[in-house]
Amino acid sequence: MRIISGTKKGHIIRPPRNLPIRPTTDLSKESLFNIIVNRFDLEDCDVLDLFSGGGSVSLEFASRGAKSVTSIDKHPGCAGFLKSEAKKLEFDQLEVIRADVFHYIRNTGDKFDLIFCDPPYAFSQSQYDEMIQTILDRELLKEDGWCIVEHHFVTKLDHFPERFDTRAYGQNILSFFGNQALGDRD
Repeated sequence: MRIISGTKKGHIIRPPRNLPIRPTTDLSKESLFNIIVNRFDLEDCDVLDLFSGGGSVSLEFASRGAKSVTSIDKHPGCAGFLKSEAKKLEFDQLEVIRADVFHYIRNTGDKFDLIFCDPPYAFSQSQYDEMIQTILDRELLKEDGWCIVEHHFVTKLDHFPERFDTRAYGQNILSFFGNQALGDRD
């Protein structure tokens, strides 16, 4: 894993092998950020990274200058590794919270421009549905915000009317949720 762009472009991310992570591939991550940077000025964005794992996506957002990045993971090793990487890279805008994702999204009062969710493979359809519905019901997205969910192609999320786009990368899918379609943003 590496940081693709920004102030720490090229930095290699080497999480310990014993962490229970499934990193977003460089191809998916590069495509994801190409879409995001064409629609958002990251310097004005508050970002939430759910199931942050080894921190590849959180660190990429921070490197690209996101105003704030909140990373949520319940695994102590993942949270500890990401905290140490953020400190080493001097990413003061990156806050790591060791917490259960569902507990966090049910209780936070914060709103975000971008929410990225990359649950573990063992996540069930009902857990995906509950997570997305909670984010939407609690209005965790700012007015023009997006929630982006990475999932396996067998997981179906097309029953949400708020889903406005999908992108496939091998067996992985990025599903986009929000109030505006890709082409509607200024």
